Parts: sequence; structure tokens; C-alpha cells
Amino acid sequence: MHHDTALIAMIAAGIGLAFALALVATRLRLPPLVGYVLAGVLIGPFTPGFQADLALAQQLSEIGVILLMFGVGIHFSLADLLAVRHIAIPGAVAQITIATLLGALIAWWWGWPWGSGIVFGLCLSVASTVVLLRAMESRGMLDSIDGRIAVGWLIVEDIATVLVLVLLPALAETLGGRAPASGSAGLLETLGLTIAKVAAFIALMAVVGSRVVPWLLERVARMGSREMFTLSVLAVALGIAFGASALFGVSFALGAFLAGMVVNSSDLSHEAASDALPLQDAFSVLFFVAVGMLLDPSILVDDPVAVLMVVLVVMLGKSIAAFFIVVVFRHTVRTALTISASLAQIGEFSFILAALAMGLGLLPAEGHTLIVAGAILTISLNPLAFWAADRAADWMSQRPRLVAALERDTGAIPISPPGLGDDGPRDHAIVIGSGRVGGAIGDILQRLQYPFVTIDHSRERVLHLRERGVNAVFGDAARPGVLAVARPDRAKLLVIATPDPYQASAIISRARAANPDIEILARAHGRDERAYLEKRGATVALVGEHELAFSLAHQALLRLGCADDDADVAVDEARHRG
Repeated sequence: MHHDTALIAMIAAGIGLAFALALVATRLRLPPLVGYVLAGVLIGPFTPGFQADLALAQQLSEIGVILLMFGVGIHFSLADLLAVRHIAIPGAVAQITIATLLGALIAWWWGWPWGSGIVFGLCLSVASTVVLLRAMESRGMLDSIDGRIAVGWLIVEDIATVLVLVLLPALAETLGGRAPASGSAGLLETLGLTIAKVAAFIALMAVVGSRVVPWLLERVARMGSREMFTLSVLAVALGIAFGASALFGVSFALGAFLAGMVVNSSDLSHEAASDALPLQDAFSVLFFVAVGMLLDPSILVDDPVAVLMVVLVVMLGKSIAAFFIVVVFRHTVRTALTISASLAQIGEFSFILAALAMGLGLLPAEGHTLIVAGAILTISLNPLAFWAADRAADWMSQRPRLVAALERDTGAIPISPPGLGDDGPRDHAIVIGSGRVGGAIGDILQRLQYPFVTIDHSRERVLHLRERGVNAVFGDAARPGVLAVARPDRAKLLVIATPDPYQASAIISRARAANPDIEILARAHGRDERAYLEKRGATVALVGEHELAFSLAHQALLRLGCADDDADVAVDEARHRG
């Protein structure tokens, strides 16, 4: 292949083949990312026929990681990160420790040195941020408390892995490898320098970035040029990510995430996110293609037992450990299952760490191949892990004693506030969730002095609501007994503002059993989800994008001179047809 066309060939072959195989995967009811990964295998260096440039593919995939983490940062403020620090920091550290020990044990069983086993276990302990975010986005869970815990957990994992990447050369000889050719500073010196660099970057973003970036976006927006605004967004995302890596030794992903959090403070954050989305989707596809290109399929035939053991450590060992860690930290079983499914895969940081370890003589070539094979299989099977988590949650919801035993310590605050006894409200509304959607609904009800009760499984939110005088119930409304505290038997309305359709379905069933006449409004993310919830018993399930379109149409009709009543009738007719 001519060198000048290698980049074009890589993009054309990668996206074209990924599209074709994703269509086949979708027809077979498999997730599209399976098609993306298989496309990478077919154009990789280990299969006959056309071979794309692997180095170019990996660089293109890094752009996808940057844009994806930038988008997450836009929607994930510092307050969100601090809100989940109590579970994300100790949980991630404990899970990394357990997964590392499991990986080290199977490596020892294979006869590897302990140093190699520890590095191998570290590679298996780190989940892929890209895979997690795609899964959370497709399920509409990024804004949920479970989604925020999962993202916070992964951010802690990323930070820990950055420290490992910097410290590993200093520890290489101690672990049985060889020191890098350029030499290495002492352990304490290296650790101190790493912490200083990361702290300096975070401080720079907090003090300077939080002022300069929003100011820049606002000035560009005033120019009225969509092209210039899109360009400014990409310049901020890519520039800060690259600068963080080049100047401070911070990963592209972490740099882009912090850049997004800075943009979050601007009123233009949602417009910035929408501008980055098309490129984000395209380059994230190339990430999965690049992953597929790393696989030597012969490992599946030559050593299937070793591959299976890696998959079991990642999908069962890590998940079971994460489940009990989350439960121990007094979160619900449903949250524990969601986090377990989120971590049941490995990805980009595992490849980077494995490549560094090979260069230091700490990981045999077989170990690198096993990590790549395990990553591809666990990424492809990750949707199955979420499906299994949903089924397990439904199964456990029918066994209240088991759930009560696992969640026996979740009552750090009383589940019910004062005022919900026999003399409590009647004909009231029940709002499930107090995030962006549920919180806005609660604010309106409180302002108009309608009686209502909020149920939320975030301790911080519940305590805050109670300080404001709101009847806030702590717990998962899908659990037996939690919804009953809000007295659905004498309520007039139930509003389910949480994004999880399976949780919403369980809540609807319990509410209908307690009060067949209660009106139920639910939140949906598409027509299929709306039909599912209405079939389960919701009076009305509203699709966010549809309601936005109807509101815009109503405003457009008014500004075209249409009478208010006529505009209402036209929009209502469109809503019923939709």
C-alpha cells in the first residue's frame, strides 16, 4: 500500500467493514460493537487479505477516547464526582486489588514469576471507559446515580492506572524485569513527581481552565458561526488532552475528561456536547476496530483454556467482587448488579499497560495475546452481562428476604421521614428519583404547594430534600417495602423519572398492585420503551425527544401567528398520532 494513502485506507476499510458487519450483528440481535470488533480482526495483521495500518488505527482510536471522555466530562460536574467519592474511591481500589490477586494466582498456576503475575492481574483489573460509556448511553443511565457511580469508579481506575504506568519502570527490577534503557529515578522520587504533575494539571484546569475555556466558547458563540464554534469545541477537547499528556504525563482520557468538566461550567455546554457527538461516534467505532486488529485468532485454538480462565476472572471474578464491595458500602442490590456488569470487561488501559510491561520484560508475549483475546471477548459479551444483571435483579426482587439480608446495612438514615404515617398526605403525588428530571418536577410541586413524596436511593439527595421540608424516602422504589412507605395505596399520581425501564417496570407493577386506580407517568427513551412501559401498566410514557419536538412546534406555531388554542389542538393531534 502506498504510504500516502494508508490513513485513508484505514478509515475507509475500518468504517466500511464495521458498518457492514454491524448490520449483520444487529439482524442477529447482537450488539453492533461485535461487528466493529470483527471488522478489526478481518483487517488486522493476523488474518490474510487486506491489512490496515495498526499504528494509525490505534492513534485514530485515541481520538475517539478523547472525544468520548470529553463528552462525559461535559455532563459530569465536580459535584457529581464528589457525590460518589465514598463508594468510587474505596470501591475501585478494593476491586483492583482483588482482580490483581486473581490474575496473579492463575499466572502462578501457569508457572509465571510473581512479578509477571501481578502485572497480568493489574491488566485484568482495569475496565474500558469507552465500553462502559457506550453501554450507559445506550441504556439511558449516564444521568442516573448508578451511572454516576460507575463513571466515578472508572475515573478512579484510570487515575490509579496512570500512577502504575509511571511507577512500573521504577519497580521493574524489583518485580523481576529489567530497568528501562534510559534509567529510572527512585520510587519515592517518581511517585512524588507523578503526584505533583497530576496535582499541577488539576490545579491549572480548576484555576485557569475554568475561566478561560467558558470565556473562549462564549466569545466564539457571539460570532454567530456554527463552524467556528464546532472548531473551538474540538480545539479545546483535543488541545487540552494532548497538552495534559505532553506536559503533565496525564492520560489523554483523563485530560479530556477534565476538559469536559471545565466546559460543564459554561451555559454553552449542551451545544458543545452536541457538536462533538458525530465525531465522537465515528471515532469510537474506530476504537473497537483497533481492538479487533490486535487479536491473533490462533490463540483461541492453541490455548482455549487459558483464554477461558481470563474471561472468567474478568466477567465473574471482578463482577462478584464488585457486587459485594458495593453492597458492603451500603448501596442497593440493583446498584451492585449494575456496577458488576459495568466492570465485566477490560480495554484500552490494559493494552497500554501490557505493552509497557512487555518492554520491561515483565510480561511474556503469551500474556499480551491473552489480554487482547480476553478484552475482545469480554467487550463483545458485556451486553450479555447487563442482560444477566437485569434478570438477576428481577429474580432477587421476588425474594425480599434475600434482598433484606444483603442490604441489611443500607439503613444508615431512616428510610422514612416523619409525617408519612396514618395521618400523612392523601391524594398526593409520588416522584421516583430526584435527579435532573425528578428534581425539576419536585421543585414545581413544592412551589405550587401540591403534596408529594420523593423516593431516591442517594443518601445525599434524600438528606438535602429533608432539610428543605420535602417528604423524601430513602431506598430503591423497586424493592419490596420501599414504595409502600410513600403510601401508593392512597396516592393520586406516580411519576417515574428514573431512566431504567426495568426498574420502572417493577415499580409500576408494585404501584398497580397497591392502587389499581393510580395515574402513572413514566419516562421513556424511544417508542419501543414507551410501548413496553405502557403495556406494563403506565398510564402515559413520555419520550423526551418527542416532547421537545412538540414544545418547539407549539412555540413555532405561536410565532407564526397561530392562536394559542389552535396551536394546542394541532400539537395534541400530533402527539396522539406519534
